[in-house]
Amino acid sequence: MPKKKLIHFKENLTFPFLFQFRYHELGNAFALKGHWNEKFFLNSNPIILELGCGKGEYTVGLAKAHPEINFIGIDVKGARLWRGCKTVMEEKLGNVAFIRSMVDHIEYFFDSGEVSGIWITFPDPQPKKKNQRLTSNRFLGKYMNVISPNGQVFLKTDSRDFFDFTLNGIHENGHELGFKTDDLYHSGTTEDVITIQTYYEQMWLEMGKKICYLRFSFKNSK
Repeated sequence: MPKKKLIHFKENLTFPFLFQFRYHELGNAFALKGHWNEKFFLNSNPIILELGCGKGEYTVGLAKAHPEINFIGIDVKGARLWRGCKTVMEEKLGNVAFIRSMVDHIEYFFDSGEVSGIWITFPDPQPKKKNQRLTSNRFLGKYMNVISPNGQVFLKTDSRDFFDFTLNGIHENGHELGFKTDDLYHSGTTEDVITIQTYYEQMWLEMGKKICYLRFSFKNSK
């Protein structure tokens, strides 16, 4: 393993807002589950998640734009999370946390209705494993178990196939589509989604790729 990555992993252990767990530890009760506001953020503000957050560009960007909301980024890659954590320290942001974990384990960390919204930004399109897509029914069921009534899911992707797959799932399950576009930057929307761009998104835009975006809410969120 490169020396630089080892240094980053070691520094990750010092961030009080980064939570990391080994797989065998997930069976134990997570102390903040159901208590993020009272025990960690020390406020009653809504909690928004970014799944597969990478370097945390959206988590941090949204947190800076909305100090009245708490944001938590989740990713399995510690090296990526290090960059987001460093930015939080440098910017002295008090409304951000990160969890190093697979998205599959989301229900270990959040109680029913504890989350007000979920961002999914440029997920792996998983062309050969559709059940692994972060908007497959398997994952949507997990989100429904933690999201609050009327909470929304936001998707931003450069994959038209993934976008259409998600739209089909929304319609088939009777969920409520709030907005959709297959060409975000020519859609006329003024939502936050156009103000923050990840590194790869900027690269794809320079290549002439169109960015797809949608938001929806569940018909039976708890």
